[in-house]
Amino acid sequence: MSGVDLGDSWPLPDLTELREELLRAYDHPARGYHDTRHLAEVLARIDELGASGIGFERLPVLLAAWFHDGVYDGERDAEERSAVWAEQALAGLLTAQAVAEVARLVRLTETHHPEPGDANGSVLSDADLAILAAPEDRYDEYVAAVRGEFAHLDDEAFREGRTRVLHSLTARPHLFATDYARERWEAAARSNIERELAGLTPTRH
Repeated sequence: MSGVDLGDSWPLPDLTELREELLRAYDHPARGYHDTRHLAEVLARIDELGASGIGFERLPVLLAAWFHDGVYDGERDAEERSAVWAEQALAGLLTAQAVAEVARLVRLTETHHPEPGDANGSVLSDADLAILAAPEDRYDEYVAAVRGEFAHLDDEAFREGRTRVLHSLTARPHLFATDYARERWEAAARSNIERELAGLTPTRH
């Protein structure tokens, strides 16, 4: 394993084999950004949001965080396949309602558009997007790691796709769903995105 400390964030202590299976997936050498470090950062942000006083269901949110990039290969349906993995792996271990909630939350990470009042979805979405508000050096590492995951694309194709993604983010009224994240992360995230976009803009001669 990568050596990233995930502490006691795995919420099913009797199912260590499933935890190790997920860690092997995150630790795959083909991954750049969506690795065990990303998982650890998402889990840490969930803890931060919880400590701020936001009420949410810890078990399904933590499990959804563990599964949300369980499958990651650059294809569009990775979130769906991750959700199906969660449904299959957790069936019979939790209530059907809990399994369905975990899968719903995993699918939500494809769009990061939780509905108003969706506390579980808001916390997971904000935790997953919190990298956008990271200090500049960590943000730059994140961007480089994402580029590595799309090494099969030439620079122009990557630039066009990445620019489209970033513009779709900045077009939102808010990047984050919780008041806590909006107050503490929104400005830094928009600054990082604008800085990245400036670097992606072709130089005109």
